[in-house]
Amino acid sequence: MATLSAARRVVVKIGSALLVDRVSGALRAGWLHSLAEDVAWLKGQGADVILVSSGSIALGRGVLGLGGTDLALEQSQAAAAVGQIRLARAYEEALTPYDIKTAQVLVTLEDSANRRRYLNSRATLETLLGLGVVPIVNENDTIATDEIRYGDNDRLAAQVAVTVGADQLILLSDVDGFYSANPSEDPTATRYDVIDRITPEIERMAGDAGSGLSKGGMKTKLMAAQMATAAGCAMAITEGSPDNPLQKLENGANHTWFTATLDPQAARKRWIAAMKPRGEVLVDAGAAKALSNGKSLLPAGIVEVSGSFGRGDPVAIVGPEARKLGQGLSRYTAQESDAIKGRKSSEIEETLGYPGRAALIHRDDMAL
Repeated sequence: MATLSAARRVVVKIGSALLVDRVSGALRAGWLHSLAEDVAWLKGQGADVILVSSGSIALGRGVLGLGGTDLALEQSQAAAAVGQIRLARAYEEALTPYDIKTAQVLVTLEDSANRRRYLNSRATLETLLGLGVVPIVNENDTIATDEIRYGDNDRLAAQVAVTVGADQLILLSDVDGFYSANPSEDPTATRYDVIDRITPEIERMAGDAGSGLSKGGMKTKLMAAQMATAAGCAMAITEGSPDNPLQKLENGANHTWFTATLDPQAARKRWIAAMKPRGEVLVDAGAAKALSNGKSLLPAGIVEVSGSFGRGDPVAIVGPEARKLGQGLSRYTAQESDAIKGRKSSEIEETLGYPGRAALIHRDDMAL
């Protein structure tokens, strides 16, 4: 059974209905401060924490007096622009007393569908976490239209968990777990404590009903579970409305855990290894030895570049005597890689005419 106190990296999804009072449209400040206490507790256990938070449109529509009616796209985007400032400030004010720094990260579906943007997002989030920051992630509702939207933060949270290699994803919901049927309609519905495999029968049990200000129902949560567990991340659904919901989950509050069979790093390596390479880099003996010791691939160790690949594309890594060592996701195009091969990382900017990343393939983006 997964426990929060054992987590290395946790993504927590917070829905609008938890953050914003559905009658007054005001922020539930007391609840948010209890969540901040939970985040400080998790970080005290040594875990990295990322919050995926809805609420910008719900907050903004109250400020703009747009009421409870359905909003046109341009009204939703205007409300998001107004509400996002308040949402970020609320998290900053709640976490500052615990000496926790926050960052705002706004994304769209394109940021994960495009491999170059995906790697840039991953690098930024990794850097923030390495600096002890708690990123507050939300869909960029100000610019997102249907074709570039996740549409619900359950799947966005799962994508973030996959991107950063989280080992646990917690969906704070208006229900206390996954049930065999909708418990508000069927009194015989039973809750699952643990689901080890998402079968067709489990999929049929998921309903469509959403709640209040939120967009997702149980089907979106199940889709999130499928995405997360395939990447080695366990996922829990638990009721988020009580104060200190994360500590309550740790202490036995009702929940459903979806278990993962792989750890996140192994799942990511398997994904990278299964890709078809778009090019090849030949490395010298020194670089080959460094890779075997868990190091990233630096331009200085590259002897030759072949193929046509872009940033974020999979590239085969070949060592001396033409032996394939593995493959990874390149942080440079084929042309850039060829220009900086054999050069020190400190010479990249002078060679390319603009700053670049020190590693051509980072060890986290490599399967040997």
